[in-house]
Amino acid sequence: MKPDEIRELTDRELQEQIDEREEELFRLKFRGAYQELENPALVKELRRDVARMKTIQRERELAEAEEADE
Repeated sequence: MKPDEIRELTDRELQEQIDEREEELFRLKFRGAYQELENPALVKELRRDVARMKTIQRERELAEAEEADE
């Protein structure tokens, strides 16, 4: 997912997407432990998607905290 697409999501949708991607990543890693993956690059892609989503989620948290301080 691109950062612009992620920013369009609501907080709830964002958390759901993070949970889904992390679960899919876990399954891929687990499957990769006992058999060869069809697309090993998908693991890297999922990790990066989760990192992007968590970064944007943290940006929102910091923005809310900053607004509360003012």
